[in-house]
Amino acid sequence: MAKLLAEFYGGDMKTNPGPQQSVATAQGLNDAIKRLRARLRSESGQHATGLTATQLGVLASVVREGPVTAARLAALEHVSAQSIAQSLAVLKAAGLVHSEPDPQDGRKKLVSADRSATELVERLLAGRASFLARAIDQVLAPDERHDLEKAVELLERLAAADLSDGGI
Repeated sequence: MAKLLAEFYGGDMKTNPGPQQSVATAQGLNDAIKRLRARLRSESGQHATGLTATQLGVLASVVREGPVTAARLAALEHVSAQSIAQSLAVLKAAGLVHSEPDPQDGRKKLVSADRSATELVERLLAGRASFLARAIDQVLAPDERHDLEKAVELLERLAAADLSDGGI
């Protein structure tokens, strides 16, 4: 897989080991993040909500940002307007969000979270944080905590990277 990815991104593994190593690291990071996200969903009780990860992500954004437009949600979640509309339809049907006309611009709708949505998001986030805190306490040695703090900082930088000048 790493060789295929290196070729896709233009890396010549025989003459330039840098891109190969970056691709292998990227694949390992992607795999670790997927496993951790799955574990967090399981530990938090997310599966019991009946909502998808995407729908819960949108709901969390509404709770955090609300009242908010669907266009703003799409930008926050890095998805299409159609995807946001689909998620909002499910969340509205479940009574977790509602929309009202924007008082500044009646053509727009502002989406707000119901109190039950706020409680749900807080419960899920608390479950995730609780699992992670226990895992950090039980799995990491005290000297590894600094490494984890540095990794968090690096992950934040990767998440904020602007690769518009040649990224995918």
